Amino acid sequence: MTRILIRAALILVAVALASTAEAKGCLKGAAMGGLAGHMAGHGVVGAAAGCAIGRHEANKKDKAAQQGGQDSGAR
Repeated sequence: MTRILIRAALILVAVALASTAEAKGCLKGAAMGGLAGHMAGHGVVGAAAGCAIGRHEANKKDKAAQQGGQDSGAR
């Protein structure tokens, strides 16, 4: 079990280092997900899920801001 958790943590670190440009929202989400996962007994899984959700929300926010900027310029 420990071996699986260590591998998951190493994979998470490798992905985080490989995509530093996509880290927007990941750190905050990973912190919150890790805390929630720790309470449930799955800290690494919670951190990974929190990172993914945080990135998704940040991308949605950026996309909405871009669409808002394009709409106002077309008038």
